[in-house]
Amino acid sequence: MDTSTSYGQQLRSLGQYLEAQRIHIFELTCRGERFVVKGEPEKETSLLAALRQWQQRRRSDGLNASLTFTRNDLDQLERQGRGQRKQSNRLPDFYSLPNALRTVGQYLELKGAELLELQKRQLSLTVLSRNKDGHPQMEERSLASFYDLFLKLHDKRGKTPSR
Repeated sequence: MDTSTSYGQQLRSLGQYLEAQRIHIFELTCRGERFVVKGEPEKETSLLAALRQWQQRRRSDGLNASLTFTRNDLDQLERQGRGQRKQSNRLPDFYSLPNALRTVGQYLELKGAELLELQKRQLSLTVLSRNKDGHPQMEERSLASFYDLFLKLHDKRGKTPSR
């Protein structure tokens, strides 16, 4: 990973994009400077939503295709997301996809680990990473297990001086 951009920033940006596409269950693979995501949007139950999905499938080559994000893509998503974020003193929603992924990214940074793969399910995730010694490590964790870290990191960001 390039140290100029953190996993926290990269994964938050990806989370904003995936959340907007209603993709909440997915597999993410890190291939050098690229992230490859495989997942499908949640299905809506209304007739109008079903019609919209049918039209989208006709216009695209299918929703099952993987999405690839480069460094430039992530930078652009970060700029777009920055304008949408709230600048209030309120605690953000931990269970929103961008905040959950940001926390996981910062967890990896604190461990000095390199992200290899992440599988996100409804309430849990599996993280495959490479530790400082170069050994692979797999962790199966609930999203809730990251909540205390989320609070600590949020407090820390709130205490940093304004520029």
